[in-house]
Amino acid sequence: MIKVWNSGAYLVDGRTLIADGPEALKQVEAVSGTETTKDEAAAGTMAYDILQKHNTSGDPGKLKIKFDSLTSHDITFVGIIQTARASGLEEFPVPYVLTNCHNSLCAVGGTINEDDHMFGLSCAKRYGGIYVPPHQAVIHQYARENQAGCGKMILGSDSHTRYGALGTMAIGEGGPELVKQLLNKTYDVNMPGVVAVYLTGSLQKGVGPQDVALAIIGEVFASGYVNNKVMEFVGEGVKNLSMDTRIGIDVMTTETTCLSSIWETDNKTEEFLEIHSRKQDYRKLSPAKVAYYDGVVEVDLSAIKPMIAMPFHPSNTYTIEDVNAHLTDVLADVEQRAKVSLGDKVSFTLQDKIKNGRLYVEQGVVAGCAGGGFENLCDVADILNGQSIGADEFSLSVYPASQPIFMELIKNGSIAKIMATGATVRTAFCGPCFGAGDVPANNGLSIRHSTRNFPNREGSKITSGQIASVALMDARSIAATAINKGYLTPATDIDVDFSKPKYFFDKSIYENRVYDGVGKPDKSVEIKFGPNIKDWPPMVALTEDLLLRVVSEIHDPVTTTDELIPSGETSSYRSNPLGLAEFTLSRKDPEYVGRAKAIRQVEEARRKGECPMCADISVGEAFKVIKKQFPELSAKETGIGTTIYAVKPGDGSAREQAASCQKVLGGWANIAREYATKRYRSNLINWGMLPFLFPDEELPFKNLDYIFIPDIRTAVKEKKNEIPAYVVKDDALLPFTLGLGDMTDDERQIILDGCLINYYRH
Repeated sequence: MIKVWNSGAYLVDGRTLIADGPEALKQVEAVSGTETTKDEAAAGTMAYDILQKHNTSGDPGKLKIKFDSLTSHDITFVGIIQTARASGLEEFPVPYVLTNCHNSLCAVGGTINEDDHMFGLSCAKRYGGIYVPPHQAVIHQYARENQAGCGKMILGSDSHTRYGALGTMAIGEGGPELVKQLLNKTYDVNMPGVVAVYLTGSLQKGVGPQDVALAIIGEVFASGYVNNKVMEFVGEGVKNLSMDTRIGIDVMTTETTCLSSIWETDNKTEEFLEIHSRKQDYRKLSPAKVAYYDGVVEVDLSAIKPMIAMPFHPSNTYTIEDVNAHLTDVLADVEQRAKVSLGDKVSFTLQDKIKNGRLYVEQGVVAGCAGGGFENLCDVADILNGQSIGADEFSLSVYPASQPIFMELIKNGSIAKIMATGATVRTAFCGPCFGAGDVPANNGLSIRHSTRNFPNREGSKITSGQIASVALMDARSIAATAINKGYLTPATDIDVDFSKPKYFFDKSIYENRVYDGVGKPDKSVEIKFGPNIKDWPPMVALTEDLLLRVVSEIHDPVTTTDELIPSGETSSYRSNPLGLAEFTLSRKDPEYVGRAKAIRQVEEARRKGECPMCADISVGEAFKVIKKQFPELSAKETGIGTTIYAVKPGDGSAREQAASCQKVLGGWANIAREYATKRYRSNLINWGMLPFLFPDEELPFKNLDYIFIPDIRTAVKEKKNEIPAYVVKDDALLPFTLGLGDMTDDERQIILDGCLINYYRH
């Protein structure tokens, strides 16, 4: 099904792979008739070509990227624009789309979500942007329909910003990276590695894009094979996939932790753009005659079977066939893995889902940027046609990804087929993806064609004893399960004729409702501020010396951004930095906020000129020990803050709040064995937090210990990577060394200034 190479490879004429090795270049010359070098071949990828055309640095290894357009949704754009305004924003320099697909529903008992929407509309008018009202389109579908084009680059503040199937290199990042673009600055990154995803064969009937995506994720996530690299989809199999299938695979590449993705383009790409009245955005993309890749993932599409990603990660994959054949063993394995994250905080079992010897699920959802596409829902309608989902616990809901898709599904009769079964149809809304829509009952199991199934994303509140589970599946197998009244069924077991109706895009829906102010900023427009929209609190520059208290210690193999700052009900507070910060680590370590606030009070006293040694007994005791070895140290001039330790933090969402919430609570650093994604590490840096590395498994410190880091400001200035530090323990200082990793000059200055806002003010 999937083969992951243990070496790089040359691709000749887009079709012949030659493994890297001592004789590789000779073989390449024999096959291609072209003499080349590895460096020349590395410049032959589509990714290299697009990146260099957007690179402003003049150095092909050190990229400074300017994007063609930006996109955000309503739980990120308020903070981004507020940061940009504080940093001197005058107008949007590139098209910036503000969609409203996350906080689409009103916050119970309040106006704050709609206040954010009105803020967005007023900013689109004032600064010259595009505003897509709630229920019109999910962020990524609107971008596919209106922004993406061959050879373009798009930056989005949502981690699933992926439009590679349309020839667009798109990257999901934290909000501060969009702020840089809004201020005419650049996205700085080393030239990433490029991995070929080499497709052959054709999909079996009933197998869909989510099946392919999950099969790939299951093979590459744990090893980090494509971490922070570009996945480049090539090979004969590309032409055998519809555009909707390519798009559905592409959006899920985020779950591999890759940086971005790009696909070969062809007549199907051209047709998609033509349908959306943008044929001028098409051009043929393919690798050069000889292209070198840092790795290869071979995918035989004909061997892909219906897949399921069991709770609680998209990489926890099995074939549905294997789950049904070895049900008890699989569920026991899933339960054991879950204990790593859940511990003893909640009673979790899936064994009670076995009914009549089969796995029974209570809910099915097909939604959002991954599941709500036209072809997916047409196939769902064909499977459901004339059937019933039953009157028991099982329910099914579908969410078309945009109003144009919804309208075409109504016109061709698919919506009627779906609704007649007892399933419900909703508007374009991302809620099921992050726990704000279709939340299962306690102990419920939901199967979803959406993007993630982390703990907490489906509405669980583990610290309150509430737990629900999500398994990811393709829309077709969800529909097959639905007509079997909730019993897990692969779509390949269903006898169905897929009608594959043609798609017709009606742009009048957007013309009648979407505000397009690109190139027309109006400074006379007053920005509308609801009472929940707050400015960022003041942040100070990095001091010469730091005293940090460890206030949370997490030893899970991976810590997601959902665990750092929960999604779901917290989303309404993302326009309020201090209000949102109250939820930091709330479902992982409920003691964190109180501990962090206690240290923040000491730092606030220091900034007022008061004696920090007098403000907190434990801080005073720590300074007494430190001053034995560093007698000249001034407590009033030493920054006092907090840090967390996590093995591998930052998998998942691009949300900057995973870092900024720690910052506004007094966080000055993270310590990790490694960072799961570039975007989380970038978020830390942009909020003035030191991204420390400590690679050893055995830690010299533990939770609630104090760590003293002398001369840290000088170390950052002088670009030192090894940072001397001391644990205050047993009336002594125990030395150890922290790493900082590579940082650009700008990133170092952001750390020194205290955050990105301060950096631009200076």
